[in-house]
Amino acid sequence: MDITLSLTNVLYVVIAVFLLLLLQKSQRKQFGQLPPGPAPKPLLGNLLQFDVKEPYKYYLKLSKKYGSVVTIWLGNTPVIIISGFEALKETMIGLGEEFSGRANYPLLMKITHGYGVLSTSGHRWKQMRKFSLMTLKDFGMGRRSIEERVREEAKYLVEMIKKCEGSAFSPADMLSNAVANVICSIVFGHRFEFEDPQFKFLLQTVNTYFTILSSPLGQIYNVFPKLVNLFPGKHHQLFKDTDKAREYCKHKVRARMNNVDPSCPQDFIEAFVLKMKEEKDKSDTEYHFDNLVSLVWNLFSAGTESTSSTIRHALLLMMKHPDVQERVQQEIDEVVGKDRWPSIEDRQKLPYTDAVIHEVQRSMDFAPIAVPHKMMCDTEYNGYVIPKGTMVFPLLSSVLIDPKRWKNPNCFDPENFLNEEGQFMKNDAFVAFGMGKRVCLGEALARTELFLFFTSLLQHFTFKAMVPPEELDTKPAASGFGRIPRRYECYAIPRI
Repeated sequence: MDITLSLTNVLYVVIAVFLLLLLQKSQRKQFGQLPPGPAPKPLLGNLLQFDVKEPYKYYLKLSKKYGSVVTIWLGNTPVIIISGFEALKETMIGLGEEFSGRANYPLLMKITHGYGVLSTSGHRWKQMRKFSLMTLKDFGMGRRSIEERVREEAKYLVEMIKKCEGSAFSPADMLSNAVANVICSIVFGHRFEFEDPQFKFLLQTVNTYFTILSSPLGQIYNVFPKLVNLFPGKHHQLFKDTDKAREYCKHKVRARMNNVDPSCPQDFIEAFVLKMKEEKDKSDTEYHFDNLVSLVWNLFSAGTESTSSTIRHALLLMMKHPDVQERVQQEIDEVVGKDRWPSIEDRQKLPYTDAVIHEVQRSMDFAPIAVPHKMMCDTEYNGYVIPKGTMVFPLLSSVLIDPKRWKNPNCFDPENFLNEEGQFMKNDAFVAFGMGKRVCLGEALARTELFLFFTSLLQHFTFKAMVPPEELDTKPAASGFGRIPRRYECYAIPRI
């Protein structure tokens, strides 16, 4: 009896797997004329063929074998990889509307609930992006007023580091604090003190959020979310923390709902609340509570992590290359001096420093595949048909290390952005902020922050590692969704 039941159960499993494979094969056929790529395995697709710790390297390898447009399968889901500057330009810009969707990335959707600007598509995304860009500009992005806010935070940061009095310290949390306070002054209308427990919690949640997104756990979750949810792991605590962070954002929004001066909104939240009131009678409006809460989280998290991580990595590279650090400091001393703080107007007179900042971003390659896109409609490209809804990976790495477009693509070298006369040289292949319609909406703010924080820090300090430069490891701590730079301790020797 028991043997019969066991054989029956095995038979059921075999039949179920067989039917699943038939269904999977049928589903793959319906996608039609997709670009070429490696043959997928049953159930898992191509998952077993690449390292989930550094998937972008596998994508680069495939682009060399199959060309600029490749199909891979994540489980039963086809993903199109676009690589090379020309192909990315033709798709992200030339066919920008068709490629402008945001893929249903489960981890992002879980955090944002499908609202805001990061994980949305179509009409909602267009409305939220347009409002965000306009309002960020109203509150100073790209203008002198935001420069003052960044400089204020740079001064707080310098004073904080001075308190270390030459002792070893970790700059990571200080940098996050400084960068986050710039976006907080725009979104919430005020800055936080470094020791504020609520602020510390928000920053820690952002750090965990991006760390898991870029980890193997995050990669697997995005392919099998329901399955991974059944198992214990750090993702469960992340979801609890992000829910708590969203509650804080909701609290901030509710506090403004009936206390806004229509003639003078004081911050991003108040500007959005006024828009909500303006469109309260429209049944199809996107200006509602859920979109505002997710927008606040989008701006705070993305506006903190990417820029603070880049500055952290920049200081690590300065310790790895003390000759570069010394040359930057010499240029700052000659142009800015020691009696005033650097300003954006100094950028054109600091070509080497500007080249170093750009080279940090290029070599760091913070977002190797950007945030995955989605096809908004069936689209023919390069002789293939990419169906509506298909996920697309714009492989930015393929451009940032293209030997045809950079002098020394595989190493950190500021000469990549300098001409023979030592002047700063722009390069269309610098796509660190993305390409096309989904290019980073905070690019102008990020550029201002990177320049002013970096120059202010090197004006006041010489950064030294706790080991000889040749022993310093500059490889990222994680290389999945993003490339997260490692944390470290160092010395900051005062120069002023």
